[in-house]
Amino acid sequence: MKVVKFGGSSLANSTQVNKVVNIVKADDQRRFVVVSAPGKRFDGDIKVTDLLIQYAKATLNGDPSDTITGQIIARYEEIATAFQIPQSAFEAIKQTILNLPHHDYQDDSYLMAAFKAHGEKLNAILIAQVLKASGVNAKFLDPKEAGLVVTDSPDDAEIIPTSYDRINEWADSKLVRVIPGFFGYNDQGQICTFSRGGSDITGAIIARGVKAKRYENFTDVDAIYAANPQVVHHPIAIHNMTFREMRELSYAGFSVFHDEALIPAIQGDIQVVVKNTNHPSERGTSITSHKRVNPAYPVSGIASSPNFCGIYIRKYMLDKKRYSQKILKLLAEYDLSYEHMPSGIDDLTVIMRQDQLTPELEDTLIRELVIALRPDEIHISHNYALLMVVGEGMANRTGIMSKATDALARQNVKLIMVNQGASEISMMFGIKQDEAKVAIKALYDTFFPDL
Repeated sequence: MKVVKFGGSSLANSTQVNKVVNIVKADDQRRFVVVSAPGKRFDGDIKVTDLLIQYAKATLNGDPSDTITGQIIARYEEIATAFQIPQSAFEAIKQTILNLPHHDYQDDSYLMAAFKAHGEKLNAILIAQVLKASGVNAKFLDPKEAGLVVTDSPDDAEIIPTSYDRINEWADSKLVRVIPGFFGYNDQGQICTFSRGGSDITGAIIARGVKAKRYENFTDVDAIYAANPQVVHHPIAIHNMTFREMRELSYAGFSVFHDEALIPAIQGDIQVVVKNTNHPSERGTSITSHKRVNPAYPVSGIASSPNFCGIYIRKYMLDKKRYSQKILKLLAEYDLSYEHMPSGIDDLTVIMRQDQLTPELEDTLIRELVIALRPDEIHISHNYALLMVVGEGMANRTGIMSKATDALARQNVKLIMVNQGASEISMMFGIKQDEAKVAIKALYDTFFPDL
C-alpha cells in the first residue's frame, strides 16, 4: 500500500489535475491521496491559500470580500467544469466558501486557521469527485473522521501520538481515500493547521498511521538536487539519500520537502520518494534510513539559507558565570528561538533568524541583555547566511573540512562561524548573505568536480 501526496503546483488547474488522475489510476496500491490547495498556475499567480488569508483578513477587518471569494470560487470551478462535475455538487463547495465568515471561532487565530485549511479541505472534496468521475472508486475522508487529532495550537499544531492507532483503522480500506493536508482537529473539534507546507506532514502522518510501504510525494521537480539549480547550472540529482541528510538539507534551505514531515516517516521507517507530477516515470529521489555510500563522493548536498543575524557578546569570565543560561531565559521570555550559539572563553554569538525581530524588539532585547549581563561589548550583525555541507560519506573521513575552507578561501568568502555537527555528516558555515551564491558554486565544484 502507498500513500501519495500532491502539492499545490500539481493541482493548480484542470490540466495538472488530469495528470494526478492518471498517476493514481496507474497503480492500484496508491490508496491514500493527500492533497494541497491549488497552487500557482504561472509566475505572478496567487495560491488559493494566500487568497484565503486575504479573505480571512478582510473578514476580521469588516472589509468587502466579494472580489476575493470570486477568485477562490473560480479556481475550483475551472477544475470542476473540466471534469463535468455536476453543478449541484459544486454548489456545496461554493456555499462553504461563502459561509466561512459565519461560523463560530474561538478567537481570530482559529478563524485564520479554519480559512486557510479550507483550501485543502475543499480541494480534497473536489478531487474525490474528479477521481470518481474518472472511474476511480474514491471517497473524501475528513481528518476528523480519519482520527487525526492534534495539539491545541491553531497555526503550529502537532500530531497527538494516539491518533496513529485511529488512523490505522483505515488501513484496510478498499476505496481510494482522498484526505486534505495541512490540518487536523483539536480535542474541542476546532481546526488547527500545521506549519506552512504542512501537507507534507499530513502525508507522512497518514503513511505511518496506515503502515504504508511507501510514501510518494509528488511535486514539480524530477528529483532533489545536490545544489540549488538556480545557483549551480545542472547540478546532479540525488537519487538516494538518508533521512538524516534530508533533515539537515531541508533545515538549510532545501524547500522541496518539509523537514518536519520526515519525523513520522522516520518513526515508521517508511520509504519516502519525491517524484515529479509532470514526469512521473522519472526515478525521483528515494529517502530511507540507510544508503550505500559512494566513497568517491562523500558529500551529498550543499545548501544555504539566508536572513540570519548574530548577537555578539563579550565579557571576561563569560564561561564561568552561567551567562548562557541567562541569555536563553531572556530569549524564552520574548518567545525567540535561536539556531546556534558558538562560544569561546570570553565571548559568544547567538545566531537566530532575523525575521523574528522588529526594530523595536531588537532594541529591547539588546537593552535587556545589557542589564542582565553587563557585557564589555555587545552588538548585532544582520544578513548572515548559513551554508551547509551534508553527506553520510563525510563521517570518519579526514580532509573534508580542509577542502571546504580552502574552496571558500579561494573565493575570498569570509567565515563568520564554523560548526561541525556531532553526527559528522554535516558542516555549517556562517557567511555574509551576499556571498552565498559564490560559496555554493565553490563548494559544488570542489566536491563534484567531474559531474
